[in-house]
Amino acid sequence: MPDPDAAFYFDLASPIAYLAAERVLHVLGGPAEWQPVLARELSNAETFEAYRCRTEQEVFREEIERSADKQGLQPLKWPSPFPFDSALVMRVATYAKSIGRTVPFAQAAFRQAFAGGHSLEDPDFVLIAAAACEMHPAAVLKGARLRSVAEQLSTATALAAQAGVSDVPAVRIGERVFVGERAVEDAAAHAAEATNRRDAGDRLSAGDAGRGANAEDTPTAGDAGGAQAR
Repeated sequence: MPDPDAAFYFDLASPIAYLAAERVLHVLGGPAEWQPVLARELSNAETFEAYRCRTEQEVFREEIERSADKQGLQPLKWPSPFPFDSALVMRVATYAKSIGRTVPFAQAAFRQAFAGGHSLEDPDFVLIAAAACEMHPAAVLKGARLRSVAEQLSTATALAAQAGVSDVPAVRIGERVFVGERAVEDAAAHAAEATNRRDAGDRLSAGDAGRGANAEDTPTAGDAGGAQAR
């Protein structure tokens, strides 16, 4: 079970974060806060633009498509354009977080983008994702325009960077941060190891306490002799 202080960082423009989001709930093995961040403001973020040639881009896409198939997801459909500007949808994700809808909205939006093949630059597809988790369109658009929401997203991104998040997807367990394609699995392994160490420590403490109690209850030779004399 992960540390209660656990977080999953994502940007809805990232297909790698999409694949991680489809695994994190069952692989991590415990609760984690889903935190929207703007990947483009992180120090080592993948922009999905800097390919040396078309072949390199095709290889990357095929790898992502195979990964989606391995996970048993719907065939991956690439939005057009890709990459797309995620500023709008990430503000909506931040608004969704403020009303307790982060996970369902993020899942719906990721699926619009990478299972439906729709660019989340288009407000219509953002609103479709929002409607899937009972977020009213007027409230969504109003929330996305709020300066406070934009500031929350910017602050969350800065805090993530300070914590060591350099790209998405990322998972933080306590003070340890895991970044990249295997972030979810590496975080889960770390959490399991920490739990095992904690359980072993608890068993050792319980054993010491039990031995101490037994020692107090066991009569010494002097006690036994005194009892016979009486």
